[in-house]
Amino acid sequence: MHNLYIWQEPLWQRWIGIRARLPNALLIKGPRGIGKLDFAMHVAASMLCTNQDAAGHACQTCPSCHWFELGIHPDFRLIQPDVLSDIEEGEEREATKKKPSHQIPVEQIRSLSDFANLSAHQGGHQIVLVHPAEAMNQSAANALLKTLEEPSDHMLLILLTHKPQQLLPTILSRCMTLAAPTPEREASSTWLREQGISEPDAALAQAGFAPLVALEIAQATVGEENGGSRLLLQAIRQPAKFDAYALAEQLQKAELANVVLWMQQWCYDLLSAKLTGHIRYNLQFIDNIKLISSDMTILNILRYQKELLVAQREALHTLNPKLFLESILHAYRHMALARM
Repeated sequence: MHNLYIWQEPLWQRWIGIRARLPNALLIKGPRGIGKLDFAMHVAASMLCTNQDAAGHACQTCPSCHWFELGIHPDFRLIQPDVLSDIEEGEEREATKKKPSHQIPVEQIRSLSDFANLSAHQGGHQIVLVHPAEAMNQSAANALLKTLEEPSDHMLLILLTHKPQQLLPTILSRCMTLAAPTPEREASSTWLREQGISEPDAALAQAGFAPLVALEIAQATVGEENGGSRLLLQAIRQPAKFDAYALAEQLQKAELANVVLWMQQWCYDLLSAKLTGHIRYNLQFIDNIKLISSDMTILNILRYQKELLVAQREALHTLNPKLFLESILHAYRHMALARM
């Protein structure tokens, strides 16, 4: 069952406060990596549970909770891009050599019509969770809007997003919003220590203070699919010594969007160190960052940040990951070694 994180109790209390006057659609928004999906799954389980406890949580023992835990509840649908789908679907795509999509296509949203026409198995709610809502393509968003305009009395749509500005205003206007804030640093640090992370503050800073991202970064090791940050940071703190070609080869298993993010955070720290003497993300490398930035011009850092913005858009669509990595790493090395 998807239990709440320690920083989500106030959010749960706000949810309990609006539950009695709930409309047909709920939008849960907040930064990436703070547990919005787990919270939404907890909400869904409690709505479907037939024996909630006094605090409104799912009992975890009734047949409904058992079905939900197994992922087979007939009154629940999770809509998400193929790239986030389960292992069985991934194996099928691998067999057909089809690259998983990062978008939610219109067919997934249109399937909700058939779902809504079914009677709720237990006579209560039907729950649809769309994650992340900004992954819907234009056709899917328009189809969802039609569903919102003609709501079913017994179906609750839960939309999750960390980019609400990318959603149609007409969709936003038809949802009740529940804002999930970035957790307090103390709560996040405590939780990370409980997960076995010895330096939680450094991990949080690198992750933009999102605890789940911090855990992912801290646990990542070179060669794992989600790893590479440690390898990248160890290399770029010595711009005169690292080999862009070799580093690009080693980073191919990392998500390209993550590599761009790590470089953006590094450049933010370079600029911040240059202007204020302080940094935000890579606290463990503060001495290196101050030393490197002292020989850089503000204009060159800003130019490279602009290149990274372009790379951020291209990261999900590049045809040659190695060439993509070589390009941004060479550009960084050139910037770092350019004379003032």
